[in-house]
Amino acid sequence: MKLATVAGHPAPRVCVVFPETGEILDLQAAHRAATGEVAPAFGSMQDLIAAGAPGMDLALATVERGAAREALASVRLLAPVPEPIQMRDGLLFEKHCLQAFAKARELRASRAADPAAEMADMEARGILRVPDEFYSFPLYYKQNRFSVSGPEEDVIWPAYSQVMDYELEFAVFIGTTGIDIPREAARSHIFGYTIFNDFSARDAQVAEAGGGLGPAKGKDFKGANAIGPWIVTADEIGDPYDLDMVVRVNGEERGRGHTGAMHWRFEDLIARVSDGEELRAGEFLGSGTVGNGCGLEFLRFLEHGDVVELEVEKIGVLRNRVLRPERMT
Repeated sequence: MKLATVAGHPAPRVCVVFPETGEILDLQAAHRAATGEVAPAFGSMQDLIAAGAPGMDLALATVERGAAREALASVRLLAPVPEPIQMRDGLLFEKHCLQAFAKARELRASRAADPAAEMADMEARGILRVPDEFYSFPLYYKQNRFSVSGPEEDVIWPAYSQVMDYELEFAVFIGTTGIDIPREAARSHIFGYTIFNDFSARDAQVAEAGGGLGPAKGKDFKGANAIGPWIVTADEIGDPYDLDMVVRVNGEERGRGHTGAMHWRFEDLIARVSDGEELRAGEFLGSGTVGNGCGLEFLRFLEHGDVVELEVEKIGVLRNRVLRPERMT
């Protein structure tokens, strides 16, 4: 099942999407029409996720009962969960790490008075290289859950940055709360899969990297976390590690990867995050960028007005445009 959050009044609506026919079904409206009652599970996507199996059984029954559908083109999709209860992004693809750290050194050195000397110094001191810890356990950082944007939404370039980038990522929403989740049981905690564009102010990110506390202004600006276009439930995806991933900018392919290339998988990340810590239904986990999935890996960044499309097989396309605020008028 493909589940989307759609703009509505007085509140967003939870809908099932049928891309093959270009239609959506409003779950709450359909349930109310059939029963005269309001279903708490259909109040929001977070409510549906938290409702667990009974909520999904009700959603399936509502679809099977049949009801009037709307044209997908007539509605505005929001992020599937417009304000996740928690967001974490992993560093799970080795190829991206190797390529991105190498180019980050080049980018930082290029801004020094003596680029060659700066590069030699960074290499000698191990600055901006793949950390040894990457090979010991899955790394991740916490994101700004209030900086979420949805499909077709413009992402405004922060004024403090001159280097804007995209990141092609795969992501999950957790469906079942747990703590100390063993790796072998972790996949059963996944509600569904979506696409994630972790927009990045690269110059800000590189500048703050030396502080050792992870990204901040490089990642947390308004709208930086683009999610969508919908959630595909785990049962519909099948094998999540056999999916093609593609990024296009203004229709031109910029990079291609595959979920099977993940050095660490979501099961590893779930086990790591939940070690001594409760992982709750509705939380978001990103995969980190697939190899060849961002401009940094080629030192080819975004420009004002660029339209970025991220496509993941069996899910769909997440499309956003980036705009410089000073050039919007």
